[in-house]
This record gives sequence, structure tokens and C-alpha cells, in this order.
Amino acid sequence: MTKIFDYLPPESCATGKRVVRNLIRVCVLLSFDFADGESQSARRQDMPARETEAIILKTFPLGEADRLVSFLGRSSGRLRGVASGARRLKNRYGSTLEILSHVQLWYVERETRDLVRIQQCELLESFHRAQSDYGLSTGLALISEISERVLPEQEVAEPMFRLLLLAAREVERRGSWQLPLAYFAFWTVRLGGWLPPLDRCAECGTGLGEHPGFHFSQSPGLLCENCRKPGMRPLSKRGRELAEVFAGKKLDQIELAGDLTKPLSELREVALSWIEFHTERRLQTREFLETT
Repeated sequence: MTKIFDYLPPESCATGKRVVRNLIRVCVLLSFDFADGESQSARRQDMPARETEAIILKTFPLGEADRLVSFLGRSSGRLRGVASGARRLKNRYGSTLEILSHVQLWYVERETRDLVRIQQCELLESFHRAQSDYGLSTGLALISEISERVLPEQEVAEPMFRLLLLAAREVERRGSWQLPLAYFAFWTVRLGGWLPPLDRCAECGTGLGEHPGFHFSQSPGLLCENCRKPGMRPLSKRGRELAEVFAGKKLDQIELAGDLTKPLSELREVALSWIEFHTERRLQTREFLETT
């Protein structure tokens, strides 16, 4: 301090002292703020990564090089996160972010952000055959869309995780989406608590017996011949009997005869209609099924 004032003119010594003291105070305060900011930043960066077994539901382009990833974690529930650099030709994710891939995933959460940051992803099980075929991938896409609609964020859903994995495995194994999708849609309705009585009319209570019930996306149940409205689709007695088979057996234990193709389609459509009714939104992928 004394050496500094030796260079100041005598007439401005008092003013110079005040200026230098103020500069020193400012520098000290700034150094404390910077150190505090560094420590807070270090605490944010040092948050441990969480690990979960997961199924990739969907990915979306984000910026020029990243992807926004929606996934269902076995221990975390449904989350969305950013996979940095995933759109580059050379990236560390490879094929792990394909739809319905079964992976081991590491991510970091931050309290002030809704999106997690995906650090690492390792492939446990690939469904390459289904993912690379247009028809099969359409079935996978509808399974993915249903899961996105019905699963709340950050709520563990072990039954839905197992159902998703089973459906994806069977689409791959069978080379067909018809039975796995119908089974998945039926069990989604049942696990959601949306499955109505299948043996009687939802309006008048009349038993359906040998007659078909009728449904559409604006009704939560089956209607009889007298209560049906224009545009409703039928669910035959054989379709209702197939629902009983689904309720009592695992998907990989079910083999259907060729004459059950129509009842299977009817059961799939009624389940999709009830999903649309309860989620209050149309399933966009549903219309592409007819073209596959």
C-alpha cells in the first residue's frame, strides 16, 4: 500500500488513497462471489448419475446435434432427457436409442430442470428385425404411443414395464404385430382400471349373450343392439371369449388358430377405442395399421 502511494502526487494523496481502497474492496468482494459460484457449480456437476434399466419410448430431434429421449425406467418411471450429440454420425449411443430398445441407462437430474441429462446408454436387448421392417415398426410405434399417453411422468410402473418388454419381444419373435398389439392394448386397459363388463350393455344392463356388443371412442363400454349408435363397431362373442384368454395367459403362451383373426382384430379395436376415450386423444399411429 505504501509503495503505491509513493507514486501519487502529494496534492492528490488523500483522493488516491480512497480510490485504491475502494478498488481493493471491490476486488475482494468479486473474488468471494466467484469462489462461491464455482463451488455451487461444482456441487451441481458432482451430482451422482442414476442408473436404471429402461425401454426407449420415443426420440425427437433437438437442435442440430442432440436428441430428446422419452424412456420408461424400471426404477424411475417415465422420464425425458437430452442425449447430447446423438444426431452426429459418430456418437457414443449407437443403436441404443431405437424405439423400444431395452437398455441400461445412466442419467443426471437437476432440481431446476424438467429434462434429465443422459450420460451413457448400453444395449441389453435389440429388436432389430421389428425396428427395420415397416409393418412391424408400425406396431411398435403404436405400442410406444400408447405408453406415452397412459404413463404419468416419474411414477414407477413395473407391470407396464414388463408388459412393454413382453410385447416387443413377441413382435420380434413372431414377425407379426397383430397378436402382441391386441394383447398389449387389452392389458393396458385392464391395468388402467378402464375395462368395463363385457357381458352386458353399459346403458341398459341387458346381457349380450350370443349377440355382439358395440363400441366407439366416445363410449367407455359396450352397448347392445337397441342402444347402439351410428358408426359403432362390433365386438362379437368370440372376441369377448378371446379377452378371457388374454386375462388368463401370458402372451408367449398363446397361439391362435387362423379363424380367430377377425375376433382378434375386433378385440384390438375395442381396446384402442377405450384408450382413446380415457386419454381424450386420438392415437395418431392407429390409422397406419390398416395400410400394413
